[in-house]
Amino acid sequence: MTRPVNILGSTGSVGSATLDVIAANPGEFRVQALTAQTNVEKLAEQAKTFGAALAVIGDESKYAVLKSLLSGTDIETAAGAQAITDAASRPADITMAAIVGMAGLHPILAAIGHSKHVAIANKEPLVAAGSLVMDAARKSGAVLLPVDSEHNAIFQVFEQQNRDHIERIILTASGGPFREWSAEQMARATPAQALAHPNWVMGRKISIDSATMMNKALEVIEAHHLFALPPERIDVLLHPQSIVHSMVEYADGSILAQMGASDMRVPIAHALGWPRRLKGAAQRLDFTKFSTLTFAQADHRRFPAIKLAYDCIGQGGAACVAFNAANEVAVDLFLNGGCAFPDIVGIVQDVLDGADYPPLKDLDSIVDFDSKMRASAQNCIVDRQHRNRKVP
Repeated sequence: MTRPVNILGSTGSVGSATLDVIAANPGEFRVQALTAQTNVEKLAEQAKTFGAALAVIGDESKYAVLKSLLSGTDIETAAGAQAITDAASRPADITMAAIVGMAGLHPILAAIGHSKHVAIANKEPLVAAGSLVMDAARKSGAVLLPVDSEHNAIFQVFEQQNRDHIERIILTASGGPFREWSAEQMARATPAQALAHPNWVMGRKISIDSATMMNKALEVIEAHHLFALPPERIDVLLHPQSIVHSMVEYADGSILAQMGASDMRVPIAHALGWPRRLKGAAQRLDFTKFSTLTFAQADHRRFPAIKLAYDCIGQGGAACVAFNAANEVAVDLFLNGGCAFPDIVGIVQDVLDGADYPPLKDLDSIVDFDSKMRASAQNCIVDRQHRNRKVP
């Protein structure tokens, strides 16, 4: 029987790679719902190619274009944020959640309530609302399948029957495009340079997060929730080759690692096929092309984001909301030429330093505090610009 699948964020890098894997496994899946935020032409093309039942565009101003592109087909169309959440609520065997940022939180929660399996490719909802997401999965019985290459790697080698004998998990990091840059060079980095990741093809936001190492910081918080481990048992190592995607160390000294090419279709295929193995659409790893695999500690002085993440876990859920919200605002500003590259983490630090952290007990309180922290980030941006103008 074909497995019904919904893909939230189908036109992005992860969504497109998901459809590559589906195409490589004919007869395995039936595409039900596809959603995108703005890329209406690609969404319509995907919907027709894969025979989707529903196509949803988040930007309501593009709805007429979507209807026109899909006229003459049986594909249902809709638009707006609520329509995306409604699409996520369609019963499915598996939902791929690949909407960037906190915009993916409501759809993920809807998918958890209506899908047997939810493949999570966007880390921000787990960072900002990890306890809420994990509790929703426990109540619904949905299986959460991590798609981030690092968390998927840990998932593959994490022996649940030996959980009590796991000493630590080790997230690997490529170091991004600025791994060997000086602080002075990074101060002059352009968005184009920050987007040029040496190993991975990714979306714009996650590429900038990789350049600041904020991506790894967010992954530390995500791993804390996904694997229910305290932060002191989560480590980060630089691994420029991006061959070992992450590791789990056991009490007997064994370290299990998952390895593969730097291709998101590998973890996507694992998540879509779990607990079986699907035919992959990814390139294969050729060990003869790698004479050396290297590992090193991350330099927290040059890349302070990782230490901030550990601090936020210690401070609680509200700090993690502030951390994520400020970063989303700062990344968007940098991509649009509104601040220097080092200001991204600087703005996050300013927001964290100025915030009071209330208890967040439900979705409404999380969303409300997230909005306040985004406003705080905007104020910090103005303050930084004012201070910079005073510097001779």
